Amino acid sequence: MNQIPMTEHGAQLLRDELKRLKTVERPRIVEAIADAREHGDLKENAEYHAAREQRGFCEGRIQEIESKLSNAQIIDVTKVPNNGKVIFGSTVTVYNTKTDEEVTYKIVGDDEADIKSNLISVNSPIARALIGKEIDEIATVTTPNGEVEYEVVAVEYK
Repeated sequence: MNQIPMTEHGAQLLRDELKRLKTVERPRIVEAIADAREHGDLKENAEYHAAREQRGFCEGRIQEIESKLSNAQIIDVTKVPNNGKVIFGSTVTVYNTKTDEEVTYKIVGDDEADIKSNLISVNSPIARALIGKEIDEIATVTTPNGEVEYEVVAVEYK
């Protein structure tokens, strides 16, 4: 299976979620199933079916997280010498040549991406256009509204 790139922070978030699912959610769901069984006829017991459905979602998410963590390639950019190139995990300040706006993004793994926090997935069109660029280079991103050019202003490995 392919390795999944993620930052140390992203891996820790997944570990925390896994721990919560196993120690809090799973026991709560098991208890809900037991309580619902006590109500009698399981064929028409909505609480029972809802709890079983929750268990399926919980177990599926546990398997998904365990798989991702077992295939994780944790990348710590703070240990890489900054050569000015945009790489996975770097924080990039870009200048939009059309709107004259500057914005700073951190390129992270798929599970960590949160555009509201300016964390963009390494697989997003913006990140793919920026990877490998250096300061003062132009990255062209194809968007639904046409092409947008971003000039790389700063690259930090933090």
